[in-house]
Amino acid sequence: MKLHRLFGLTLIALLILSACGGGGGEAASSDSDGGGGDAAVESPVDAATAGTINGKISFTGTAPEPQAILMDAEPDCDAQYSDGAFTEEVVVNSNGTLMNVFVHVTDGLGDLVFPVPSESVLLDQQGCRYEPHVLGVQTGQDLTIRNSDGILHNIHPMPENNRPFNLGQPIEMDSTKSFPTSEVMIPVECDVHDWMVGYIGVKEHPYFDVTGSDGAFSLPNLPPGTYTVEAWHELYGTQSMSVTVGESETVDIELTFAG
Repeated sequence: MKLHRLFGLTLIALLILSACGGGGGEAASSDSDGGGGDAAVESPVDAATAGTINGKISFTGTAPEPQAILMDAEPDCDAQYSDGAFTEEVVVNSNGTLMNVFVHVTDGLGDLVFPVPSESVLLDQQGCRYEPHVLGVQTGQDLTIRNSDGILHNIHPMPENNRPFNLGQPIEMDSTKSFPTSEVMIPVECDVHDWMVGYIGVKEHPYFDVTGSDGAFSLPNLPPGTYTVEAWHELYGTQSMSVTVGESETVDIELTFAG
């Protein structure tokens, strides 16, 4: 009986240690299931002949009015917005361009294989919002998910090609995830705060960008060739264009969404 009891206690202790990750680290340390570990891959691009596609995403027509977000339930977040918080579904910049457009190469790279960046991409939860609203990562690249608010958040991506996860962060902390399969786009929600919405684009190559407050994007270090460039917007869908890049050439393009 004593041996059985000792064995049972030992088994329980081992299970507790396993659930806690083996005992090291702080409560706010990372929860990692991706990145790293793969054999190093050298870039297949000759920098001496590489070109660049620069451009902007223009907007015509009438944009829908942003909707006010009621954050009464989270006064610490609500206090961070002196003029109130509003949805980011459509953000038209002062120069007539669109913010939060994911621009990426969809065709033309053939079977080239690209190294996974060593640096992580940050998805922050600040002011009860996802910052940034739209972001991109490479397949296998670390995505750092941060809770800067210090209140309970829950990160719930809903991919179709990748494995979904539902990650709770009750305090200020970082967690690390990655996606092994290309997918445009993955919606992200918070089951605690239903107004928190974001999008993640996952590509097997580095040729993607997200437009900011000037509506511009840049796809540098492209091998000479002909490419299909696609722009994705959460409300207006996609626009695409065929672009040919010569040796060491910079090509300027413009894509337009209409409201």
